[in-house]
Amino acid sequence: MRLFLPFSSPLSATSPPPLPEHHPPPSKIDYSVLNKIFKKSVIGTLTGALSLTLVLSSPIPSVAASIDPYLSLNPPSLSPDSSPEDCPNEEEADTDLVDDDVRPLLVTNEGIVEEAWEIVNDAFLDTRSNRWTPETWQKQKEEILSSPIKSRQKAHEVIKKMLGSLGDQYTRFLSPDEFSRMSKYDITGIGINLREVSDGGGKAKLKVLGIVLDGPADIAGVKQGDEILAVNGVDVTGKSSFEVSSLLQGPSKTFVVLKLKHGKCGPLRSIKVQRQVNALTPVSFRLEKIDNGKISVGYIRLKEFNALARKDLVIAMKRLQEKGASYFVMDLRDNLGGLVQAGIETAKLFLDEGDTVIYTAGRDTETQKTVVADRQPLITAPLIVMVNNRTASASEIVASALHDNCKAILVGERTYGKGLIQSVFELRDGSGVVVTIGKYVTPNHIDINGGGIEPDFRNLPAWDEVKERLSKCNTLQQS
Repeated sequence: MRLFLPFSSPLSATSPPPLPEHHPPPSKIDYSVLNKIFKKSVIGTLTGALSLTLVLSSPIPSVAASIDPYLSLNPPSLSPDSSPEDCPNEEEADTDLVDDDVRPLLVTNEGIVEEAWEIVNDAFLDTRSNRWTPETWQKQKEEILSSPIKSRQKAHEVIKKMLGSLGDQYTRFLSPDEFSRMSKYDITGIGINLREVSDGGGKAKLKVLGIVLDGPADIAGVKQGDEILAVNGVDVTGKSSFEVSSLLQGPSKTFVVLKLKHGKCGPLRSIKVQRQVNALTPVSFRLEKIDNGKISVGYIRLKEFNALARKDLVIAMKRLQEKGASYFVMDLRDNLGGLVQAGIETAKLFLDEGDTVIYTAGRDTETQKTVVADRQPLITAPLIVMVNNRTASASEIVASALHDNCKAILVGERTYGKGLIQSVFELRDGSGVVVTIGKYVTPNHIDINGGGIEPDFRNLPAWDEVKERLSKCNTLQQS
């Protein structure tokens, strides 16, 4: 199983103090279909430079509750197209999620080592030492497998040593216990992982890739392979898995209604699910008056990028605009990252349609992408983004996207410099490997990793200077 997972890993003894991290895991799914299905499947893009223990205080949760009629403690009624019956032969219907040839197999110690070797051989990107070559990696495999590996513990030790030889501090081995603990992570609040699956006609369907066993969705009757058609009556056609995950989140004990179809022939069903995870907003904001009250500045603090970040940021910005804010400050200091997709969606709020958000580079074509904004910006007012040496990963994507597209100036300290993409792969004995597979490059083609992003100013400049700097940037960009 592969989880597309950019995140910060434990740092070496010579590195700066380690950032807090959280490893977003895959859900517990049917392990009989793991071995081949998800080797190339992307579940979600996340960063692990993420602290889940931040204390957040903002009126936004109450705002969200007031505008969402489904955020009640009473279960809503089911829609008329509900059906108590599932699609006949529904297990056979999920051909786009299940490979018929996949079966649980006994695996040898040598087989586990070779599986880890193949993952590195196919996907590893050497971003530091530039010493890795397929030839030397092949030679190492031959040396390792030249003698029997007599125990599973020894096999795991061989994998650790093999990965350590790559010289990449982020590429490492996960024991079965470490890998299984990842299954407790859930960004939807109802215990499911979502995946965008091609419908064969150039469009994507949103399907339930994995379910946390005994979680809210599992108890309510959601099944692996279900296609999500609507959330709380909102059609999700064309929406990304991240956007729908955000719709699913809400205060604990409230209900969300999913409109589902199972398989290719299943009837439409509406299922109500009671949320269990209390989603906390990472956004706080206030209006500040400067220049003897002549200028109103909207100050927004963004502590991390979770599934609520974009939605709550939009609420905050609209509130500040209603109060008369004509300038904005976004504070990303000490924001260690979070969900990369949340950072990308946040950056898009400020960019013009067609502007580049970020480039990704890697050996696999899946990691070679250009991410662009797809709509007009929410605001066009002058913007300052505050950064420091603990502004990392998803935060650096946002800061560089706004800076390089002349939408904001950066103030503070050089950022941390975490711009690598890792994937987590499950091995057939329940252990796993984390492998660096790509890196992020800013719109101005600057490699984020290692060097970070240099700010424009160390201290807050006057707003006239901000406007002049942004105007010159736009002029140069257009010419």
